[in-house]
Amino acid sequence: MKKRKKKPVQTTLRCPYCGRTARLRPAAYVYGDDTLDADSFLYVCDGYPDSCDAYVGAHKKSLLPKGTLADSELRHKRILAHRALDALWKQGYMTRHSTYIWLQTRLCLREKDMHIGMFSDYYCGQTIRECEEFMKWHKESRKGGKCA
Repeated sequence: MKKRKKKPVQTTLRCPYCGRTARLRPAAYVYGDDTLDADSFLYVCDGYPDSCDAYVGAHKKSLLPKGTLADSELRHKRILAHRALDALWKQGYMTRHSTYIWLQTRLCLREKDMHIGMFSDYYCGQTIRECEEFMKWHKESRKGGKCA
């Protein structure tokens, strides 16, 4: 039996900054680069770029948003949060999966809410802080220092 291919679904999103609709557009609309993968899409606020700079990536197959719309400041904070979290598993402190479970526990989040693409400024800041504290604690404990 043949497996039916699911048809990609476009989602209607509202911009949390200005209230306008966000539309699915090719990534080149924002990045202005024709060398990008033609299958890359973003949900972009209708106010972009004149009055609002909010957008979010879309999954290639389903075209569902990868998170919530974010302005440049929040997008940057999410990148920093990802880097902080990735450092834990890339430096061998935990597996990638256990890193996410650890953070979920530290932030008291449900599994379905444990996606940095959904994080607010607050949760990005908490992620960075938790990861930095873990790294500091781990380095001090290796040196035989006292833990706080």
